[in-house]
Amino acid sequence: MLSYKFPLLLSLSLLFVQHFVDAARIPQATLESTVTENCGYKACHAVDPTKLNIHMVSHTHDDVGWLKTVDQYYFGSRSTIQKAGVQYILDSVIKALLADPNRRFIYVETSFLWKWWLRQNDKVRADVKMLINEGRLEIIGGAWTMNDEACSHYHSLVDQFTWGFRRLNDTFGSCARPHIGWQIDPFGHSREQASLFAQMGFDGMLFGRIDYQDKSKRLREQSMEFIWRSSPSLGKQADLFTTAMYNTYSPPPGFCFDVLCADEPMIDDPDSPDYNIDRKVDLFLTYAHNQARAYRTNHIILTMGEDFNYQQADMWFDNLDKLIKYTNQRNGSTVNVIYSTPSCYLKALNDKKLQWPTKNDDFFPYASDPNSYWTGYFSSRPTSKYFERMGNNLLQTSKQLVTLTNLKNHDEHLEHFREAMGVMQHHDAVTGTEKQFVADDYARLLYKSMSDAGEIFSDAIKKWSGMANKLEPSFKIFTCLELNISSCTFSEKNDMFMVAVYNPLSRPVSTHVRLPVKENSYQILSLYDGVYPVTQIVPIPECVQKIPGRLSDAVNEIVFRAADIPAFGLRSYIVAKKSEEKIMEPEPAEFISNEFYNISINNDGNLLVRWNKQKDMNVVQSFHFYEGVEGNNEVFANRSSGAYIFRPKETSAKNFVYTGSYKIHKGPVVEELHQTINEWVSQIVRIYPEEEHIEFDWLIGPIPIKDKIGKEIITRYSSNLKTDSVFYTDSNGREMLKRVRNYRPTWDLDLKEPIAGNYYPVTSKISIKDEEKQFKLSVLNDRAEGGSSLQDGAVELMLHRRLLKDDAFGVGEPLNETAFGEGLVARGTHYLFGGKVKNVDEFVLKEKELALKLALHPWILGTSVNFTIDISTKVKALTGLTKALPPNVHILTLEPWKDDTILLRLEHIFEVGEGQQLSQPVEVNIQGLFSTFSIESIKETTLGANQLLSENNPLKWEPETNDIILDEEGKIQPVEVHDDVINVLLKPMEIRTFILKVHQRSL
Repeated sequence: MLSYKFPLLLSLSLLFVQHFVDAARIPQATLESTVTENCGYKACHAVDPTKLNIHMVSHTHDDVGWLKTVDQYYFGSRSTIQKAGVQYILDSVIKALLADPNRRFIYVETSFLWKWWLRQNDKVRADVKMLINEGRLEIIGGAWTMNDEACSHYHSLVDQFTWGFRRLNDTFGSCARPHIGWQIDPFGHSREQASLFAQMGFDGMLFGRIDYQDKSKRLREQSMEFIWRSSPSLGKQADLFTTAMYNTYSPPPGFCFDVLCADEPMIDDPDSPDYNIDRKVDLFLTYAHNQARAYRTNHIILTMGEDFNYQQADMWFDNLDKLIKYTNQRNGSTVNVIYSTPSCYLKALNDKKLQWPTKNDDFFPYASDPNSYWTGYFSSRPTSKYFERMGNNLLQTSKQLVTLTNLKNHDEHLEHFREAMGVMQHHDAVTGTEKQFVADDYARLLYKSMSDAGEIFSDAIKKWSGMANKLEPSFKIFTCLELNISSCTFSEKNDMFMVAVYNPLSRPVSTHVRLPVKENSYQILSLYDGVYPVTQIVPIPECVQKIPGRLSDAVNEIVFRAADIPAFGLRSYIVAKKSEEKIMEPEPAEFISNEFYNISINNDGNLLVRWNKQKDMNVVQSFHFYEGVEGNNEVFANRSSGAYIFRPKETSAKNFVYTGSYKIHKGPVVEELHQTINEWVSQIVRIYPEEEHIEFDWLIGPIPIKDKIGKEIITRYSSNLKTDSVFYTDSNGREMLKRVRNYRPTWDLDLKEPIAGNYYPVTSKISIKDEEKQFKLSVLNDRAEGGSSLQDGAVELMLHRRLLKDDAFGVGEPLNETAFGEGLVARGTHYLFGGKVKNVDEFVLKEKELALKLALHPWILGTSVNFTIDISTKVKALTGLTKALPPNVHILTLEPWKDDTILLRLEHIFEVGEGQQLSQPVEVNIQGLFSTFSIESIKETTLGANQLLSENNPLKWEPETNDIILDEEGKIQPVEVHDDVINVLLKPMEIRTFILKVHQRSL
């Protein structure tokens, strides 16, 4: 089944080979099918209302990387690691389906399907289209990959489904449009994932993994199928029928008929001494009836397949043909066995017109046994998790710039970038649970696309700025992908250089630009308004300078505030070296402070934060570590902590022996406290004038293992808030969920692992509240991490893990990352934000803007100045928007689509009840919103942009109890151009998706 690992420090992972280019992206052939479409529910085999209907679903689960790389899995190489070749699966399945029209098969991973499709001749392509049009081959899920649900940000999830859907729609048409979610292998399931599926217009979802205690209770109560009420804000609009499957996604024991399996085939020669039909049918019926007792209807689903099955499809289908035949032929049979699909199964359930139980929370954390809580992967491979988050930031920036400047020559770059980010969402990628060399390959793929984005930036900025004819053809804008290790070539190698700061958010932002330099005196000029921003030189700590693999000679950073960067806009600055100045050593200081905070270090080496305005609020920040259990994995109690599993040896975290020191640097731009805990744990704490958050820049590694002990490093923020065991975590960067320590809302929890069993995925934020004092404290993170509140008033987040024993869930190697010959070093950022909530709208808006800046931070671009600049002439402001959006509205997507159209998504970023005015519906006129184009026509689609919203009519499901807060039965107000006005109404948490036909303005 699955398990995975993922690799290294974003800037340390930048030394990779070139991206593999798919064999020439051949133009898609136009294939006219003479077959009448008979797909979807019309293709389902008949069911028998008087019998138990057994829906046999032939499927293969094809990981887009795990124990082998994407290409190794596709081509079937490295078979000593795993016998798996996706090209052979698809070849074989198509032939087997053509041999018998009764057979059915589902396929999931669009990335593999597309890779295969590009290599097929016209005859095969015509056959595949026929099979899809006849419903014999059904595309399920349909995203680029089957994504993880704990560590992925909703922005990237929406993107990778959109891209998978587009490939399917463009290639096969409406019969390939998925309408069922198929999340059979992710390790726990998020509420936001269900909400996204509902907004995509899906009829339902099926998943495989569910906590062993939860599953036991649901089997007893026949509640394995339910309506997931996945958004309190969206109401019925986010209801999704969901099936938790009986046997994950494996076949019944004894009925695996693949070349990879050892089970007996169906032997139907009565003269053979090995004849086994009667016995096999008996076993099959026993299993089926046992399963049926746990479900509410006379329909059950059996998954007939496994990881990389069907490389020789005839083995499966020949045996399934016999199993169906002999089971149905048995005298007095009370079952009806049919080839089916998840869609046909859910349609059969829907036809029963039953009422179903409901669920309002999520399925985290997932435990497969009392000692195996799959909460380690929330934090595994932290540098890969950040690299993926950087990738999304850069992809959105690239798509916006191509759209705003109407660039026509970067389609291939964007395609590869979308695909690389889609691969990163796979539940064997961003999770950090794949083999090390596979993790390296994921990084190679993403790095290639991130590097190529520099060409997009160069062309877009030249065109937009009007300087295309004034610059040399070789002019190039550079991105600094190594700023996390304080390294950047263009700022270090030039005495004068230009810095461009692009804001990918749909609201103006101010940000602090921080660039590594070799000298200690520079002057900065804003080319927009001729102002010289205040600058400050801050030394780079020695621990950063010594990061393995860092080749930079920079010893300082220049810091300045880039103020009011427009929405989807650019500000440019010239940085010039001045004569060396003698740096006066500052007088020793014991704290840093601004109008909001006073921050110091106590004798134990812990950081003390005191609020200056709320005198009775304080926080202690400290680092700790857990020792990972090392067992033989033969019984539950001997499970090791590993890439998947978090299992600490002790019942509480261990303290570090404080052997370090700290230095304080104050100036007009920033005050910094540089703290060293020991040789491999340190941090920089920053506060800025007039900014209400504290920035924690942590650095962990190389984690020592000479003592033969695996370690899992956390940071803890301990406050004096009274929280009564309650804390809150986000769901994929969106809505917040209430968590209660040692508790599950839907069953009585028996907890054998009190630490790991209270860990939850924190994609972007974890919060605690003191309801009596109306205090709130939030920590916002720059990548997915595991987190919890194990003591009242405290939150902790896991930063880095290095373990010496595999946890025996398939990956086959310990989570022991190295880089440049040493243990991997990880560096990252937390924002601490909190205080008394007086004006709830103001407080929550500030918090949301901080989260947006962490997820989509302004991009720092630069180039050496080898052209003439007249500093007396101000450069025109470059902004993509002509007017401000309401503060609760965000442009989620702006990207080039097809046939010269543009894909636009608007979202309401507040939940119901989260604010007062800002949680109300809001209307915005988007005509005239964009500076480089006007909208001629607009069509609204479902979230995945693969179907007009007006044409979507998902199945309706009836809940047992109508416990929903909101009545969302009303139709969504249609959007159209009327008197040159295009009004879009957004309700809380709503995302609306549009395809725009536009008129481009000349730049």
